[in-house]
Amino acid sequence: MADRAYLEALTRRLVDEGLLIEAGWVGLRIACKLEDAPRIQLEEMRNAFFAGAQHVFHSITGGLLDPGSEPTDADLRRMDQIDAELRRFIVEYSARNLPTSGSA
Repeated sequence: MADRAYLEALTRRLVDEGLLIEAGWVGLRIACKLEDAPRIQLEEMRNAFFAGAQHVFHSITGGLLDPGSEPTDADLRRMDQIDAELRRFIVEYSARNLPTSGSA
């Protein structure tokens, strides 16, 4: 699948350049086939994507985790909860928005 190989290469390049969130946004834009979307829609979607990333990052670095250099059991539980929440989201999102193969 050429699109996937391209996306993976682009993601690696952006991450190497310190642009992990931008890589995620580009991946979403490609996966959702937004090539012909109006500029304002892309701007607002990118704003929402970055706002979500900023919220999670700030929550983690700004007080979500317990003080100290070693993760506590509560820290690990919170990270597991974030992981589970995001996994639920991507499953639901994929089911609603990404094409499936075959026919039912």
